[in-house]
Amino acid sequence: MLDEGRRRAARGTDVVVAFVECHGRPHTEEMLEGMEVVPRTVREYRGTTLTEMDLEAVLERAPQIALVDELPHTNVAGGRHAKRWEDIDDLLAAGIDVITTVNVQHLESLNDVVQKITGVPQRETVPDEVVRRAHQIELVDMPADALRRRMAHGNVYAPEKVDAALSNYFRVGNLTALRELALLWVAGRVDEALQKYRSEHGIGGVWETRERVVVALTGGPEGATLIRRAARIADRSAGGDLLAVHIARSDGLAEASPASLAKQRALVESLGGTFHSVVGDHVPAALLDFARAESATQLVIGTSRRGRLSHFVTGRGVGETTVELSGDIDVHMVTHERAGRGRLLPAPTSSLSRVRRVAGPVAGFVLPILLTVLLSHTRDTLNLTTDTLLFLMAVIGVACIGGVVSALLASITASLLLNWFFIPPIHRFTIGETNNVLALVVFAMAAVTVATIVDQSIRLSRRAASATAEAETLSSMAGSILRGDQGVAVLLQRTREAFGMESAELAHRTDVDAELAAAGSTRTDLVTAPVGPEDVLVLRGRRLAASERRVFVAFAGHVAAALERARLAEAAAEVEPVKAADRMRTALLAAVSHDLRTPIASGWAAISSLRSRDVRFSDEDRDELLATAEESLVRLNRLVDNLLDMSRLQAGALTLNLQPTAIAEVLPLALDTLPSTRTPVVTQGVAETADILADPPLLERVIANLVANAVRHTPPGKKVLVSGSALGDRVELRVIDQGPGLQPDDHDRIFEPFQRMGDTDNTTGLGLGLALSRGLTEAMGGTLTPEDTPGGGLTMVVSLPAAAASPPAPQEQALA
Repeated sequence: MLDEGRRRAARGTDVVVAFVECHGRPHTEEMLEGMEVVPRTVREYRGTTLTEMDLEAVLERAPQIALVDELPHTNVAGGRHAKRWEDIDDLLAAGIDVITTVNVQHLESLNDVVQKITGVPQRETVPDEVVRRAHQIELVDMPADALRRRMAHGNVYAPEKVDAALSNYFRVGNLTALRELALLWVAGRVDEALQKYRSEHGIGGVWETRERVVVALTGGPEGATLIRRAARIADRSAGGDLLAVHIARSDGLAEASPASLAKQRALVESLGGTFHSVVGDHVPAALLDFARAESATQLVIGTSRRGRLSHFVTGRGVGETTVELSGDIDVHMVTHERAGRGRLLPAPTSSLSRVRRVAGPVAGFVLPILLTVLLSHTRDTLNLTTDTLLFLMAVIGVACIGGVVSALLASITASLLLNWFFIPPIHRFTIGETNNVLALVVFAMAAVTVATIVDQSIRLSRRAASATAEAETLSSMAGSILRGDQGVAVLLQRTREAFGMESAELAHRTDVDAELAAAGSTRTDLVTAPVGPEDVLVLRGRRLAASERRVFVAFAGHVAAALERARLAEAAAEVEPVKAADRMRTALLAAVSHDLRTPIASGWAAISSLRSRDVRFSDEDRDELLATAEESLVRLNRLVDNLLDMSRLQAGALTLNLQPTAIAEVLPLALDTLPSTRTPVVTQGVAETADILADPPLLERVIANLVANAVRHTPPGKKVLVSGSALGDRVELRVIDQGPGLQPDDHDRIFEPFQRMGDTDNTTGLGLGLALSRGLTEAMGGTLTPEDTPGGGLTMVVSLPAAAASPPAPQEQALA
């Protein structure tokens, strides 16, 4: 901001510094030199003197540009507005341009996300709309490691605050996540500006700023082939997007299988794409409208499943029409195994019930006869035109009852009766005038046309109602899944309620087959659908209609997925302890056979030498041998303790006594157990940290192992720092060394038992210290993670729950 202000001032623009907070940073303060700074106003708040931007003074000064730092800042009470961005609105209203700064974590829409990432709530936020109103947004981006180096060099915070800042908020993970949020937010803003520009300038064509591949899905069996082909096309370009779309008819007709669409949605999402459903009557137009709205560059559709005769009867299909209308969007027609293997002609369907199919022809024959009898008594009153219209109304009524076939029968019957009884010459099947012939033809055509429209309307309304019911049912199931009700029992209950059945259960396939075989064809109240190789979903209560069975199959798919997840979780839970125990058993045997030999051999050699009568030892030599024997036994005892603790952890036999514990009380005890060393161990902030919920002896072992490991890797002349800090409802203890550090790939390997990495003396220790420390920490409900120390070295972070966040009473628990 200051650099831009200086650049504009050098061009002759009237620029003033309305408010800038340097935070004691010398490089920032240097950039203020030579710039006009508007004096701040002083306000009293709770006995403290604070300074704020003097809005009135800036307005009176009326520069062309004002530099205002910290856009989300909350003003001290006593000013015109509560927030600084409201002050900036006043400056803009007065014709003063403003250059300001804001950190991504202060955007209102990202507040919850930032708190989850960093564990720190942001109390000062600014509405996203305020930032979006800016004429220009410039992203100031820096890699996380580069920012941490600047902080380590003292360019951001005072030296005494650097370690705490790097250890808490400014971790690599936090900074990387915030950086990604900033990039995505600005990218969205750029995309909005691009769409606005295209809209204002009436640009409907596709701008290939990046590849967006749309794949059209019908719910048919070819969907998986199309999705994978589209995913390969999208993967060929970095940053390509994959979008799948299903076009649903606006009249409610649902030809696609919900179960097939659900599987295809899962496949799309597993490949990193998104699934969309669009309503439209004309499929090619709706498909291309969606593609253009998403700025798609390529469209993938499957070749038609219809046969040649169907093509001849119905004309061009969706694929040919889409290619013709695609314009500058590339269309890929992908062949598949189902191409050309559909029905020769659309399957005949009947939209009428059985009663109406019977009543229609009867009415088509009887109703014209009854009308003839009635009109015979009014021959002198009504003319031929009126008689014809009345017969037409009768035919239309029959069409409404029985459809096209009944309407044709009624029109023929009515035409014959009208000719015989009412068209001159009467009582003869002849027509004296040409106009009467035309009237009869129009009469028949109107009857058939009305009957066709009525039949189609009935079919559409019935299918729409069926599709609406299916959509509502599937929406209810989807809602329960989104709310987290994914347990098998919950899904079974939802299935029973959706279909109004007496019961819904999972049963073994052979048991159901035996029950059906015993009942024979008389059993109609039992409906089944497979949910696995051996299990079926069984509904009891009533017979399901064909349309309901389709929805039932979709429900069965959800139940099968939930059942498979439960089985996989159970299998993983059973296998993991066995694998871990096997790894531990193998490692223990290797340790006993190899690593324990060193202390045993050293102690044995020292004792044997002292007992030897062939050599005379001086007092100094004798003391040295005794010290060697004692050191070997101490080391042996420590190794055996570690092995026993690891065995207890692995067997789940370690008993915990969790209670509120002060780190400041445990730390000295842990340091007293360490062997004498010239490496100083310095503490910082430990006394101020809150109590944690831990087992004091186990916590002592964890700290002792971590500090011993840090001392062993710290070069002469350097120190080991042990610091404590709070992060949300947890307390973190950091053991920081300045040794050679680790490669990123080794951050997880160091916690494997019997790993010594080879960067120090490999003749001491079994490599169990860090593995044991992580196991004990996790047993107490905490975590142990490594981080790189700025400037070189390794930082071990122990995170445990604060005592206030858990029940304060001590509790006994056994690991299982």
